[in-house]
Amino acid sequence: MSEFLTAVVVGLGSGSIYALVALGFVIIYKSMGVISFAQPAFLLSGAVLVSLLSPSIGFWGALAVGVVGIAVLALGVERVAIRPMVGKAVFVIAIITIGIDIVVRTVAGAFLGVNPRYVGDPWGLGSWTVGGVVIQHRHVAALATAAVVMLALFLFFRFTPIGLAMRAASLDQEAAMAQGVNVGTVFAVSWALAGGLAALAGVFAATGEPISNTLWIVALVALPVIILGGLDSLGGAVLGGFIIGIAQALVSTYHRDLFSGDVAFLPELTNNLGPVTPFIVMFLVLMVRPYGLFGTKEVERV
Repeated sequence: MSEFLTAVVVGLGSGSIYALVALGFVIIYKSMGVISFAQPAFLLSGAVLVSLLSPSIGFWGALAVGVVGIAVLALGVERVAIRPMVGKAVFVIAIITIGIDIVVRTVAGAFLGVNPRYVGDPWGLGSWTVGGVVIQHRHVAALATAAVVMLALFLFFRFTPIGLAMRAASLDQEAAMAQGVNVGTVFAVSWALAGGLAALAGVFAATGEPISNTLWIVALVALPVIILGGLDSLGGAVLGGFIIGIAQALVSTYHRDLFSGDVAFLPELTNNLGPVTPFIVMFLVLMVRPYGLFGTKEVERV
């Protein structure tokens, strides 16, 4: 039982990171109707920027500057590369975000250098052991931060004028514009929020370990998360992140028991089943519920 609960705690910590990235995907999709593939670049850039700043201004100062800095970077990307393409085919905008991702990741990777870089987090790889259950500090920090961010987003979308405008635009852009909503501002704020969330997730994904050029792969797991929860559901992104995180942790913990005996001749599968678990879940969800658990089903009239 202690092994099971330890895996659940790990899953909740990982799921919190996935949920932060997935929220950014969903916010942009709700505002523009397009999936931004630039999120992995913002995630890596956030971790790299914090690692550069933390030795001089401390972790908390670096975290604040890093999140705001990547939010501004995402805002600039939206203004320069995405805004002129509004009204064009969604496929074209998605391809542009892939190009942005490659460029930004390349630049961010150049700052890593040859020496290991750390974000300078205060919790690292420390842990508590409660009744045989290992609880890592970083997982608790990620879960607590995700909870605060989710509450802040709820209050933002429910009570602030720009949040209400974003909700209106997500339902019907033309009707929102008729009521005086500045859709351009909605797009800009959406990208800034998504960039800041990705940077925050990148910092937690890099805690306790050297930053790697492959850190951005964490953001790819957010794709199964939003497929599971629904492309346009913020609550689905959160729940999907936890489901995917726990499923991945449980499979990583018990995969050798699952693939012992008759299929032991598949060492590659038994050693790597955990990382592919989110995509297996995505495949199964797409077959059964293409719009996810909480996504809005489109109705087409012919």
